[in-house]
Amino acid sequence: MTSPVARQDHQPVYVLHTYPYLETSLVVELFTRNFGRVAAIAKGARRPRSAMRGMLQSFQPLLASWSGKSELRTLHGAEWRGGLHMLHGQALMCGFYLNELMLRLLPREDAHEALFEYYESALGALAKDEAQTIVLRRFEVRLLQELGYAMPLTHNAENGLGIEPQAQYMFVPERGAVLDMRLAGVQLAGKTLLDMAADNYADAQTQQQSKQLMRTLISHYLGDKPLHTRQLLIDLQQL
Repeated sequence: MTSPVARQDHQPVYVLHTYPYLETSLVVELFTRNFGRVAAIAKGARRPRSAMRGMLQSFQPLLASWSGKSELRTLHGAEWRGGLHMLHGQALMCGFYLNELMLRLLPREDAHEALFEYYESALGALAKDEAQTIVLRRFEVRLLQELGYAMPLTHNAENGLGIEPQAQYMFVPERGAVLDMRLAGVQLAGKTLLDMAADNYADAQTQQQSKQLMRTLISHYLGDKPLHTRQLLIDLQQL
């Protein structure tokens, strides 16, 4: 947990979400490289002439300054730092899915510098029209790993032996891959687990089974409240 700091200037951030606060202000949920998820009030940001009004958009690489030691900080300014990610159509929905995923799973004030880089890379891949299912799977795996949720992909959770590509396994949330098909989980091939560990999603079966696995694991950690953007993506193209 990052300790509160009174003032931070020109920190690399992305906007995950905003919502109205009082008559003219916004609460901005920021994903920062060095401080994790930070919530701040952007005073007057809803006024037509506000300097921050056009800056506080999702997927724009920003440098932000804020102060305060409470959970809700005060945002003093934001400026573009270059490398704008232009997302359109379904890629845009994928970006919003990533944002909602982090809003739901990432605790505030918990720094994850590597996750910031993964997120930035994912946005860049979506902007280049790379295969969206693969971009999402890679980010989902890295997100859960960064947050400390066990994702043992290379070893049998029952006996510690290496995963065999030709064998069938049941992947049980919070436990891992086992050979006992009577347990509740996701059935998948050992090859799929090894492909995921190697960050290789070229195989069609790996794409399909990894999608089912990640959907199950994320639902497990989210609890009863589903992601709005995920359902939209499922409806659009069964991502």
